[in-house]
Amino acid sequence: MANAIVIGGSRGIGKAISDGLKSIGCDVVSTSKKELDTSDLNSVKNFIENNKTTDILILNTGGPPAKEFASVTEDEWLKYHNQLFLGFCLLLQNITINDGGYVFLISSNVIKEPNPKLVISSAYRSAFTSVFKILSKKFAEREVSCINIAPGSINTDRTRELIENVEEYEKTLPMKRLGKPEEIGNFVKSIVENKIKYLSGVVITFDGANSSHVF
Repeated sequence: MANAIVIGGSRGIGKAISDGLKSIGCDVVSTSKKELDTSDLNSVKNFIENNKTTDILILNTGGPPAKEFASVTEDEWLKYHNQLFLGFCLLLQNITINDGGYVFLISSNVIKEPNPKLVISSAYRSAFTSVFKILSKKFAEREVSCINIAPGSINTDRTRELIENVEEYEKTLPMKRLGKPEEIGNFVKSIVENKIKYLSGVVITFDGANSSHVF
């Protein structure tokens, strides 16, 4: 039985991934913000003390508020530097991923198309994506696959916080709907269940053909 840690696994995409892994027999530790807040480095260090190894690690966390550059405060820069970047770095430095395992990063489509109204998320998710890409080569030596999933508009509380009129927004999307968290959960489940290993060091844009970038 594989062991899995799902950060931010109490709702939305994280919960869908957690449920998917449980359905194929994984022993899942699924955290809420109360149990692990990656913006609080003491919380991260305490979690590491009790979780030294795993087969599957899902790096997932909620996003910052919608803000443009000029309105971001110093405290916000510091908080989300920890939440979206440093907290994840500490987890990867201190939790051993067993040989043949997986690390999935749930980032955002802003790493491909930076959004001026989501400048904090665009900055720190892009920064950690670079670290994750570098680490994927080292992890590959042990058959540990690293997959960066960059969701677009998924039907979560977070999306509904950012979009004022979801019903009207859906009409502008190629599929005329938001993505389902379960679609990402099933994708992760299928990778693990079918032992797909050579798909590593990649970014999977999960946005229903809404993006304009080629790669």
